[in-house]
Amino acid sequence: MICIVRHGQTDWNVEGRYQGRCDTHLNEVGIMQAREIASKINNKKFDVVFSSPLKRAYETAQILTDQDIIVDDRLMERSNGDFEGKLKTEIEGKIDFNDPSENRIENINDFRNRIEDFFLDITKNYKDKNVLVVTHGGVCIYARCFFEGEPLDGDYSNYKVSNCEYLEYEQKVKSKRKIINV
Repeated sequence: MICIVRHGQTDWNVEGRYQGRCDTHLNEVGIMQAREIASKINNKKFDVVFSSPLKRAYETAQILTDQDIIVDDRLMERSNGDFEGKLKTEIEGKIDFNDPSENRIENINDFRNRIEDFFLDITKNYKDKNVLVVTHGGVCIYARCFFEGEPLDGDYSNYKVSNCEYLEYEQKVKSKRKIINV
């Protein structure tokens, strides 16, 4: 079983800012969210725990478990380049996040490749193990694609998860990935 948890709330989530690789901490609500999820999964025994190195994910992982946490850079959120820290309302409709030439935004195919690479490693190296993965919203979207397949209607926003939302998968891969040309 693979359990994926998005990090708890940060002040930037509340403010509607693009976080990307900015290293923000959980706020009080985020800490409470993580504690609530911890109480729901406390009867699960994880063989291994992975986390993004970014503080908001790592802090969430520390609240969820007292086990050792393996930090994996492939679980970092997509870099939003020059737009990190800006309000979403400031730049809404002004940029194309699928065009990596703009404003040092991480290429969407590179982003997806590293997420897919991580989950391919997990399904290969931890077969029949219980794995906890703590990461970010964008990573969760493409984790869902990996395990559930692409959204049938093509609307990836339907795969968004809330702060501290918990996803659980058997180790069966359904990805029939579309290559996004940018």
